[in-house]
Amino acid sequence: MNLRTLPQAASAALMLAACAAVTPTPVPDALRPGAGATLAMTASARGVQVYECRAGQWTFVAPEAELFDAAGCTIGTHGAGPTWQANDGSRVVASVTTRADAPVAGAIPWLLLTARRASESHDTHGLLVGITHIQRVNTAGGSAPAGACQTPGQPLRVAYAADYRFYRSQP
Repeated sequence: MNLRTLPQAASAALMLAACAAVTPTPVPDALRPGAGATLAMTASARGVQVYECRAGQWTFVAPEAELFDAAGCTIGTHGAGPTWQANDGSRVVASVTTRADAPVAGAIPWLLLTARRASESHDTHGLLVGITHIQRVNTAGGSAPAGACQTPGQPLRVAYAADYRFYRSQP
């Protein structure tokens, strides 16, 4: 290798290292929605996990987040229920089926949720129509602080980010 090609070689090595650093963490098998489920869309979420001081402990109340598509455009919201509401009016309410510890310290758990009630719209079109399962993965932040709280009823809003993967199952 001569001195002229050294910068290109170093640049290539750095790019390869950067690519290796962003390798996604595999989703645990327990969080997979099962045979017949196909990925309909992925939305990133940014918002807060809301907690309240109850009996000296931080108790989870609800999420409050905006949902974004791959281009960074707002496509809906995520809130109590848990509920996901698309800007087109479609909506899904789900229940936690399985959880797994996040691979990042301080991050809220990864989840698999099953739809309890699909879109309440009578329309057959919409981002969330027919969604049967939702995965919450790639979480960052959102965990309540360790230790006791002092003031009953005191709210606490902890910033978080996550990816939500929405699945449809074949009938």
